[in-house]
Amino acid sequence: MTHSIRFTLAQLAEALDARLVGDADKVVTGLSALQDAGPDELSFLANRQYRKLLATSQAGALLLTEADAAEFAGNALIVADPYLAYARLSHRFDPKPRPQAGIHPTAVVAESAQVDATAAVGPGVVIEAGAIVGANVTLGAQCFIGARCVIGDGSWLAPRVTLYHDVRMGQRVVIQSGAVIGGEGFGFANDRGSWQKIAQIGGVLIGDDVEIGANTTVDRGAINDTVIGNGVKLDNQIQIAHNVQIGDHTAMAACVGISGSTRIGRHCTIAGGVGMVGHIEICDNVFVSGMTMVTRSITEPGAYSSGTAMQPAAEWKKSAARIRQLDGMAKRLQQLEKQLPAVTQAKQDSSES
Repeated sequence: MTHSIRFTLAQLAEALDARLVGDADKVVTGLSALQDAGPDELSFLANRQYRKLLATSQAGALLLTEADAAEFAGNALIVADPYLAYARLSHRFDPKPRPQAGIHPTAVVAESAQVDATAAVGPGVVIEAGAIVGANVTLGAQCFIGARCVIGDGSWLAPRVTLYHDVRMGQRVVIQSGAVIGGEGFGFANDRGSWQKIAQIGGVLIGDDVEIGANTTVDRGAINDTVIGNGVKLDNQIQIAHNVQIGDHTAMAACVGISGSTRIGRHCTIAGGVGMVGHIEICDNVFVSGMTMVTRSITEPGAYSSGTAMQPAAEWKKSAARIRQLDGMAKRLQQLEKQLPAVTQAKQDSSES
């Protein structure tokens, strides 16, 4: 097999500002897991539980800390954080096709749209009036870019991404297939039993270096914009409702649901399946564990959870039965607490007599 991606360890060490131990001319052609890596591949040790694999790894070179390098006899790049170093090098080995600049003949571009000459616009793309597509932007096949949208320099939209009108994003934004940005939020007023739709007249504002996963939806604002801060990472199949604000560098795993007008701070981590009610605020530096239901604001940094962890089914049934009895148990406890002073006094009187 011919490899088109080839780097010497000297080149990789320079890119990482790493200390090289071993053969500087050794060529690596790919990345692999520690237990699977071959003699032409680079791997890394980031989890201490895999340290035992150092003795048997066939990798051509490893990314290691100083401490772990002492136990490895092969080629190594010594770094402070092997996983972070791997993340940085992964882009050099990424085989993702790089499209050529230009507009495909089947694309439909409004006369008033502005598309930078360095942008790559794929087959079947639609760009509506007043939209601006920046330098080195890639629009995959069948993307839809609504009126007055702005796509910042270096952004990459996979095939079939939909941007409704008035979506503005910064530089280096990545959006995966099927994502819908700027759809109408779920806004209705009750009119004597029927629902009157509320026009969603805000837009969506996305910062720099944001990533949005496949089939994730970010609704436009009802009045003001929905705001996604710089460096935010959204996994697949997430629902962000209208007027939500997400602070810089917050990350969310798959299947999170955020209700309208919720404000989430900076550097938060929201695990998979979390749900949040609307009109609450989450402060900076909060971690919410998987499947938690957040029903009120969080004002102190820290870790938060709700629900019960997995148990064998028979044990869970017993626990569920006890949960149903909690109200009655609480009432009986209150009655006993009321009787406690009299019982205590009776015992004291008996001991004194």
